[in-house]
Formats: sequence, structure tokens, C-alpha cells
Amino acid sequence: MKFLLPFLVCVASALAAAVPPTPTTLPGAETFAYREGEASMLLHVFKPVGWKATDRRPALVFFFGGGWNTGTPEKSAGWARFAAKNGMVGIAPDYRTRQRFNTSPLESVADSRAALRWVQDHAAELGIDVARIAVGGNSAGGHVALWTAIATTPPGSSPREAPLTQPAALLLFSAVSDTSMLAGYTPRRFGEHATALSPLHQLDSKMPPTLAVHGDADKTVPFSQAVALGEKYQQTNNSYELVVVPGGSHAFSTDLPEWRTKAQSMARDFLARHGLIGTPAR
Repeated sequence: MKFLLPFLVCVASALAAAVPPTPTTLPGAETFAYREGEASMLLHVFKPVGWKATDRRPALVFFFGGGWNTGTPEKSAGWARFAAKNGMVGIAPDYRTRQRFNTSPLESVADSRAALRWVQDHAAELGIDVARIAVGGNSAGGHVALWTAIATTPPGSSPREAPLTQPAALLLFSAVSDTSMLAGYTPRRFGEHATALSPLHQLDSKMPPTLAVHGDADKTVPFSQAVALGEKYQQTNNSYELVVVPGGSHAFSTDLPEWRTKAQSMARDFLARHGLIGTPAR
């Protein structure tokens, strides 16, 4: 027994050390609290060269992935910086995950909606055109991004934190779009709310134009999810562009490094076609 206590202390210390710290700042960004109090949460804003408070620029809000369990805004800062380099205001929000906050996907969804609402409410001081805010995400980040475009207030979220309007466009990379009990991704994490939190089953009749990039060899979030989402968009006459990454896994930009540049180029073209990259609106 005398050897057990030191062993347990070591295990507990190792587990604590494995939990990444929540970043309170990111290099090159201004940090704001989009929710304060007991469930306070931060977002990190990257401004383009020449930004002025009087600007009415487009913006990109991008959510990191990690299965609602892991991840921090450090993972999505690259897309926020990409936005800033292209004249947009780039925003990398944090949201609650199980590893750092001992929460469920319900809180992750609630935070994504609250983050977009805060950006919309503070658009004037951020130099943002509230009508030109795109939202994106990778994996579970794509799931919460989809929920910023759905009017129905899902379980675990507050109507007071609902986005004022839909995003102008969505960027989805290896995104989770189905969490239902029948065919969804890890529905047990959602418990009784698996279908209620499944974007595929809760889409609005009118959705923002959406670009989805997904590997056809994704063994984590099946490629069939991206196809099914596209079919649902088609049924309601919404705009959905699906880019297939041949042989691409869930982490296709890591396995196939050339796709990091390709994905950014496709995102840039998509945003430009929808008036979200270019000179500030005056």
C-alpha cells in the first residue's frame, strides 16, 4: 500500500500534464471574452494590414476540431491568419471541450452560437460588415459551424445567445454533419439529444452557400456524411460544393501536404465568388 499512493499521485500528475492549457492570448491577435462569468470563453481576432475601426470588412470565424473532446484555438488560428492575409477579419474562438472543461458536445454547440452572436453584436467596433461573416470549421468544428447557421435553438443552448442572422457562407473540412442514432458519428456522446444535435436532421430550408472538402478515405468521419449533407442541400435548392480529396484521410492536409495549399486556394476562390474577399465595403 505504501507504494500505491506515490504511484497514484504520479498517474494523476501525468494526466493533468496531458491536458493542454487554455490559451489566453495568441500571437498577432487581440483577445476578447465573448461570454463572461462562470462559463467565460475567449475568442482571438486577427486584423488585416490597414484595418481601421471604420472599415466594414468581411470576416471569417473558424472553429477547431477535436471530437468535442480536445483542441484549442491554436488549431484554428491558421485559418484566422489566412483570412487576415486576404483582407478579412479572422477570428479563432475557443469553445468548451471535454478534456479541458469536462463538458459535452451540447456546450460546444452552445459556445459556437454564442461566439458568432458576440461577433455580430460587436461588428461595428471590430470593423466588420455583419452581412459578410463566413463561418468555418474542421471535423467537430465543422459540426458547431453548421449549428451557427441553423435557426432552431438546440438542446443545451440559450435563445438569448442565438446568432442574429445566418453566416454569409460556410466552409467545412472533414466535417461531422450527422450525429443521429441511426447512422451518425459517435451518437452516444450526445445521449438522448443525438438527433436533435445532428445538423443533417435540423437544417433550415434556406442555408448559406457551403463549401465542403472531404477525403474519400476518411475512416473517422465517413465521406458518406459529406455526400448525404449535399443531397439534403440539393433537396432544398441550397448551394453546396463538395470537393473530394482522392485517398484523403480525416487529416488529409497532413497526409497529403499539397492539399493544405489546395484547400486554401479553393476557400479563397469560394469566398471571392460570394463577395467575401476583396476591398472593404464603405
